[in-house]
Amino acid sequence: MIRIARLAGTDERFEKQFAQLLSTDMAPDPELVETVSAILEDVRDNGGAALLKYTNRFDNRAVEISDLEVTKEVLQQSLAEIPANVRAALADAAARIREYHLRQKSQSQSWTYRDRDGSTLGQRVTALDKVGIYVPGGKAAYPSSVLMSALPAKVAGVAEIIMVVPAVNNKLNPIVLAAAEVAGVDRVFSIGGAQSIAALAYGAGPVPAVDKIVGPGNRYVATAKRLVFGTVGIDMIAGPSELVIVADDSANPDWVALDMFAQAEHDEDARAILVTTDPGFPDRVEASMNQYLVNLERAEIIRVSIANNGALIYVESLEHACRVVNQLAPEHLELAVRDPNALLGGIKHAGAIFLGHFAAEVLGDYCAGPNHVLPTGKTARFSSPLGVYDFQKRSSLIECTPNSAAGLVETAAVLARGEGLSAHAQSAELRLGGKTRRVSP
Repeated sequence: MIRIARLAGTDERFEKQFAQLLSTDMAPDPELVETVSAILEDVRDNGGAALLKYTNRFDNRAVEISDLEVTKEVLQQSLAEIPANVRAALADAAARIREYHLRQKSQSQSWTYRDRDGSTLGQRVTALDKVGIYVPGGKAAYPSSVLMSALPAKVAGVAEIIMVVPAVNNKLNPIVLAAAEVAGVDRVFSIGGAQSIAALAYGAGPVPAVDKIVGPGNRYVATAKRLVFGTVGIDMIAGPSELVIVADDSANPDWVALDMFAQAEHDEDARAILVTTDPGFPDRVEASMNQYLVNLERAEIIRVSIANNGALIYVESLEHACRVVNQLAPEHLELAVRDPNALLGGIKHAGAIFLGHFAAEVLGDYCAGPNHVLPTGKTARFSSPLGVYDFQKRSSLIECTPNSAAGLVETAAVLARGEGLSAHAQSAELRLGGKTRRVSP
């Protein structure tokens, strides 16, 4: 039998119980920070030798430094040898993901305008030179993460994409390698963990230093990304995956149960929560859960995830459901209601929103088009899905003529002197023949 928490918005204990459900601690464990810091420092100082040491130790391998790079021939062979239906699915997913992100690029172009005084002002958008993408390879293989990380970078115009993926027991998933070939990844290295993040940040052995590191990983990877930020850019600190489903009495309990299981099977820390306005729906969903659980390969992982992090929440109105969603600020949100678009105005915080009964979250995981690298741990309050914009940087443009500078100089000089920065003021005034006050030595 499945075990899952029950909450009711009508219960006087609801606020306290919900606060406990909300509590998430994104701060890294001090011992973990110490361990990861030592690995980063070792790879930074000793390069390829340290990278090889940790790769062989943590991934149970016995390879040489020259074995870490996966050749282009291996990528092409993997693509050729995977089943034809898998190859077709990768191609279809890649096309949909590329099409979606091309629309993002059209909204991220350089622009200029001329102000009322004749100055030309604007923004120049350029792609990053070199990006590293981390692809998990522990409890499951994620070719979809390859597509979601590499394709927006390609669309943005990144010159070189470096992929790292662990080869535990010296094994690499051929579909992951095939996805790298489909997505146009330039170089692939069979390394993982904190040591791979260090290699991408500092450069180590054959692995070049990059400008930004993206992609989800375990707590060692997440901690390493946090610690190297500043040396390189990062996309986000990814935590356990999350799904919230808002359902009314039109929802199908079987669909909802399996959607929650699809989230829970990621790992024991994943979170799946139902918020419903139908008081009988939690019972029907729990019955469906008990029916389907016995036939799933990752049933024990699901059982632990649902028991530790799942919840079935009853609320009296969809307005209350929206308030609950905004407090949870979930990575994924399904609106399994009659009129999902009517709820959008009340939703402020969610990484990806799936509208209606047929928009299963799993479709977004693989092939719908929008990115599945999303903010977790309530960070959807202030951050966004991975996109083309994450692989670009912006430079401001300012061009002045003598006439257009005149008004700017006066304003700048007044403000500069107000801040006690006379050199700033004189720097502006000299452009228009202003006199400076010299102090004799």
